[in-house]
Order: sequence, then C-alpha cells, then structure tokens
Amino acid sequence: MLNEQTIRIIQSTVPLLESKGTEVTKRFYEILFTEHPELLNVFNHTNQKQGRQQTALANAVYAAAVHIDNLAAILPVVKQIGHKHRSLGVKPEHYPIVGRTLLTAMREVLGEAATDEVLQAWETAYGIIADAFIGVEAEMYAQAERQAGGWEGFRAFRVERKQKESSVITSFYLVPLDGGAIASFESGQYVSVKLEVPGETYTHIRQYSLSDAPGKPYYRISVKREDGAPDRPDGKVSVFLHERVSEGDTLWLTAPAGDFTLDTSDPRPVVLLSGGVGLTPLLSMLKTLGGMAPDRQVTFVHAALNGETHAMRAEVEELARRHPGFSYRFCYQSPTAADRAGDTFHKEGYIDLEWLQSVVPSPDAAFYFCGPVPFMKTVNRMLQAWGVRKEDARYEFFGPSGSLEEAGEPAAPAQR
Repeated sequence: MLNEQTIRIIQSTVPLLESKGTEVTKRFYEILFTEHPELLNVFNHTNQKQGRQQTALANAVYAAAVHIDNLAAILPVVKQIGHKHRSLGVKPEHYPIVGRTLLTAMREVLGEAATDEVLQAWETAYGIIADAFIGVEAEMYAQAERQAGGWEGFRAFRVERKQKESSVITSFYLVPLDGGAIASFESGQYVSVKLEVPGETYTHIRQYSLSDAPGKPYYRISVKREDGAPDRPDGKVSVFLHERVSEGDTLWLTAPAGDFTLDTSDPRPVVLLSGGVGLTPLLSMLKTLGGMAPDRQVTFVHAALNGETHAMRAEVEELARRHPGFSYRFCYQSPTAADRAGDTFHKEGYIDLEWLQSVVPSPDAAFYFCGPVPFMKTVNRMLQAWGVRKEDARYEFFGPSGSLEEAGEPAAPAQR
C-alpha cells in the first residue's frame, strides 16, 4: 500500500506526464535498447519506429498516476497488457530493468521537476505496480502450461496448409510438430509467432488473431502482407511469411492469449464490425456463434477496399446460408468493375451511422469491432452517437493499445 504522501507526490506529476509522457517513454526505450539490446528479441521494432509503443507506455504511466489512489481501477489494463506480456515471454526479471530505466528517463526529461522526492515516490509506486503485473502474469503462465494441450514458451508448429485468401491476405494452417494436442482458445484470441528473418540481427515476434473457431486440430492465422509506401518500408515479418514460408516449414508459437473475447453468456443480438484484416478475430467469433448459438441474431459488417482484397467472404456467406439468424453486409471503399458487375457489395465508400442503423436492428446489442485505428475511431464515434453503452462496445487494437477517444477524424480506408 502507498502512503498518503507518496500518493500526493505521484498525483502532482500528472500534468507533467500529460505534456511530456511520450517524450519520457521515447527516451526510456532509447536507454533500454542501448543498455539491453537483447530485449530487441522481444519488442516489435516496427511499433518502435512508428512511435506506437512509446505512446502506449506513456498512456499506461499516465493512467497509473491518475489512479494511484485506486490502483484497482487499472486492473483491466494490467490484465490486458499481461496477456501480451505472457504471449511475448516477458518475465519477472525484466521488471527491475524497466523500473531503473524509467526513472532514468524521468530524471533526464523532467529535469528539475524530477526531484529526489518525486523519483523516490515513483520508485515505490512502480514496485507495487510491477508486483501486480508479475502476479497476474505468473497465473497466466501457469494456466497456459497446465491446460489440456498447453505448453510453456514457444512450441514448434508445421505449416500444414498455406492458402491465399485475397490479393493481400494469406492463411496458414498450423499443427504441432510433436503431434500432441493443442490448447483450446476463446474466439477473438491470438498467438505469438517468432521468426528468425535472414539478415536480421534479432528475432521478430508478431501476434496474429486466430481466424477459425476453437476445437479444430490446427490453429489458423490469416496474415495481411504489409507492402511499403513512401512513408514506411515493407513489413519484414508479413512479407517473409507470404514469400518465404511454405507448406512443411516450421513456425514457433506461444499458447493462445488475449482478452478480446466473445461473451457467450450474453443472449442479446451480436454485431461484428470489421475493417480489412480486422475481420480475423471477428470471423472466429462468427464461427463460434454458428456452432453454439445458431438461432442467435448476428449481423456481420465488413469494410474492405474492394472484392480483390476481401478475404474469406465465402466462409461468411456459407455461415449465413446455414443460420437464418445471421446476416451480413459488405462495404467497399473503391469497388472494381467486377464488383459492380457481380453485385458483390452492399455499400460503396465508408460505413456511416445512417447506413449502419439501416442494417442493425437496435443499439441494444453486443458490438465487437476491429480494424485499422482510423476505422475503429470512426466506428466508436458512430456507436457513441447512436447511444450504444460503452460496456457494449468492445474492440481490439492490433499492436500496442491506444485511444479511440481523440478528436474527430475523417473516415479512413478500411484495408489494413
């Protein structure tokens, strides 16, 4: 427990962290990787270059400061990050390194404001927060290993099948190399894949949602090839998977993790909203609903660039044919001539609230959405405008967590 003086000191730093938090975390990662380059085997290099990891950490530190007098309020965030840490292999011995580095970064960036008293307060608070993470993650590691078909760390899987799903998305069907059972999972969860890319000094770990229903003898991940643009290079891992990984090759996976999961106890209608490759966890949810609640009212709305980039369309259509309570709508930003000739989509452009209200019966439903961040921000604003309760709108970030509560932005391309 923190004493009142420590709490007051931490709270006094909230304005500083609001203005300089990202600067602190940027410096934190610079120091961390200079002094401990081995941690580059764990962290996503792309997220570092794009600043997403720095922003996510700054938000977490700020939230800890705001809620320092009631740390139970951030327990959901601790659990969410804990899933990612367990999936990446973050261990208790990493926490003292992080703590020392964070204090050093605070001292450098905050200057005179980082008094000995302030740094001592943060050192004490960090110790308590770190213990919370370590405790939560210890249980997650134990649960992942002791469950039926579970394992510790990374396990070798063979690519049994590689299937092109669209012009940009390919699925990989993965079975354990040891021939043993595999752990079940909740629809919406993900696995971490560890790769050694030729020419790269450090290993690369990426987390991919499981795109099929639980209960199969394989895991399926569906990966979008991230081709470069003037402002960014090609995605090292996604391009490697698409171009260099073949059927029969070996990939190393951690057991499934993640807290973006379908609430199977909620009997209300379900609305699944996806953009681009964000459909992967939602397709898993749709398939699960088809197996356990075939009469439930489910609306699946997917936004894509066009029919060429739209993956696994036939799977959604087949589920709707078998289950009268299921319906689907497809929105294409830039339909091709073939799309228009084949009448393969229901709306051109972007999803908007008026159209969404025309295809979803009521805001009294369980909403799940996933896709590029601009897409999710647009969906979040629409749901808020419609009066959907915050607890009924669940979403997943691909990568470090961010915020959907920022100032309004124009709709953005759905293809991720």
